[in-house]
Amino acid sequence: MRFGSLSRQLTSLAGPIFVETLLVMMLGGVDTFMLSRYSDNSVAAVGVVNQMMNLVFLLFEVISLGTSILCSQYIGAGRRDKVVQVVGISLLFNLISGLAISACLYLFADNMLLMMGLRPDLLADGLPYMKIVGGFAFLQAISLSLSASLRSANKAKYPMYVSMVVNVLNILGNYSLIFGKFGMPALGVEGAAISTSVCRFVAVVILLVVLFKKHIPSFPKKYFTPFPWIELKNLLKIGIPSAGEHFSYSLSQVVISYFINMISNQALAARSYVVNIVMFTFIFALSIAQGGAILIGQLVGQKKIQAAYAIGKRVMRLGATVSVTLSLLTAIFGKHILGMLTSDPWIISTGATILWIEVLLENGRALNFFGVNSLRSAGDIYFPVIIGIIVMWGIQVVGSYILGISLGWGLIAMWAVFALDENIRGFIFVRRWNSFKWVGKSFVKN
Repeated sequence: MRFGSLSRQLTSLAGPIFVETLLVMMLGGVDTFMLSRYSDNSVAAVGVVNQMMNLVFLLFEVISLGTSILCSQYIGAGRRDKVVQVVGISLLFNLISGLAISACLYLFADNMLLMMGLRPDLLADGLPYMKIVGGFAFLQAISLSLSASLRSANKAKYPMYVSMVVNVLNILGNYSLIFGKFGMPALGVEGAAISTSVCRFVAVVILLVVLFKKHIPSFPKKYFTPFPWIELKNLLKIGIPSAGEHFSYSLSQVVISYFINMISNQALAARSYVVNIVMFTFIFALSIAQGGAILIGQLVGQKKIQAAYAIGKRVMRLGATVSVTLSLLTAIFGKHILGMLTSDPWIISTGATILWIEVLLENGRALNFFGVNSLRSAGDIYFPVIIGIIVMWGIQVVGSYILGISLGWGLIAMWAVFALDENIRGFIFVRRWNSFKWVGKSFVKN
């Protein structure tokens, strides 16, 4: 297979993933933008809740990550029967675990938010949002499995179309339920939560229809009798370590949110605004890394190692170049962007400074996206987890506490530590890819 053909295949995978990821991120961004018109406190409260929800969603990705990698390798090896088994087990497992976790989030929402140190004046906004979004979190579990199975089969355009529909519905729902338009009650933060949850339900229904019509028409009983425990074992064997790196990162962000909460409500709100702004600077690097991972998995399944390596290098260069360019443009217009979201002078000034630090941070983040996705799609599961835990917690968490809290240098100093952490991990992953130590770790054996 020629490199030009591989590049076109990468584009056909990464393009729809880019649009879908952009729209998914907009789902949270729309909530933040509309709630900023409601109050800065509501933005801060929802920001803390979303840190917890992101951590929970990573538990669902344990299976969906394994689904993507296994399906990609099995498709490359021409094992259709194995693909059906993997998708069926993935949906069943995420449905059961999703319902259990949703029940816990609803019943223990107040305890969880108090453990995160959410201030009493923010609890009134954070609690209803947590109960509603958390109570329907199982929808996200199912959606992740469905999207992973379609992407790995080179059908990434369908999750993209679904995201388009969902975003339009979410904008209309937010506008109606937050501010009380079109005859609906003005529910504020609670309205944003209801809109988000309804949209996730719609997404699941549409994705299920697409799965049965375009990918897997049925799940024959013969594929699951006896139950294919080996595939569940492989899903967990891949998924648990793969999600471990993401889980470690999200857990570190929860701890850091706790630190920032110790500074002030303003610092917490500033972080929420910046996080939502910079999402749009790294979306290309994330999308091309995910598209590259699917292609690398298929090539590894076909035993085309040099082609997989070349695609990985292309993903790395493109991701870093685009991310740095976009973050530079964002920094230049930072004050204007923040001024559209809030009128607080301290938040605008601090956020604008942080956006300049983001230029350096996004280079490291792009390398991380490439390294983690490429290595795990090739079967090198454990290395990114080990490096992630050591460097994230040793530099990002410890360093941000020392500089931001102990020395009192605040949010800007903490962000400089974040940039250092991302670049160190990115450098290590690039070296690992270039070493070819990931060769021979595929889950598809001859």
